[in-house]
Amino acid sequence: MRVLGFLLVLAAALAATPSGAAAAGAGAPAGSVVAPTRPEFEGDIRVFEQGDRELGSRPPRVVFIGSSSIRIWDDLAKDFPGHKVVNRGFGGSQIVDAVYFGDRILKAHKPRLIVFFAGTNDINAGKSAAVVAADFKAFANKVWASWPKAVIAFISISPSPSRVTQIATVREANRAIAAYCQTDARLKFVDVFPAMVRSDGTPRPDIFRDDALHMNRKGYELWIPPLREVLNTFDPPSAAPKSH
Repeated sequence: MRVLGFLLVLAAALAATPSGAAAAGAGAPAGSVVAPTRPEFEGDIRVFEQGDRELGSRPPRVVFIGSSSIRIWDDLAKDFPGHKVVNRGFGGSQIVDAVYFGDRILKAHKPRLIVFFAGTNDINAGKSAAVVAADFKAFANKVWASWPKAVIAFISISPSPSRVTQIATVREANRAIAAYCQTDARLKFVDVFPAMVRSDGTPRPDIFRDDALHMNRKGYELWIPPLREVLNTFDPPSAAPKSH
């Protein structure tokens, strides 16, 4: 009877204990998870892995990763001449997706510098600023577990006309992430938010596409100068060939 009683207690304890992704997120703010929000991203990651196999023995060590504002940046390589960069954005993703798939996205590159943009979809899904900041910290720790010298440049979460009601949370998340970036020399906060809003604090409509969510070319041109400074610092550009 004593053995039976012990087994019943043990079974109850195991049933009450989180497992898998839930256990991995124990102690994190409510809403923060480890598993991807959309398993169908697996297809995007396999495309990245195939692309990495085709890059040869010296793949780019500067990796742009994040959500759709990275994915649809078609002129990315042209915008940073002298640098060998690769685009690994996947549209609709949240920070936790980059945490989950980070090893597979980055392992071929052994990254020197990661330029990271995500958070807009997180906030649109109802996550708080504290959760967004905690998820980015999880991403940084995931990266450094494999590549402890990698620098991560976080592009501030952007405002957009179609999500103007979320702008207070965007600002709060940016403040939290900027503060976190001050704690480690391997983190850089690239604040593009001020350039993307008007004097009244609302998003500039002229830098967005017709969907009022994604940037047009004018928007990306606001991002390029501060990002070029980061790339020049942590990935010195290749020397231009000498003329004869």
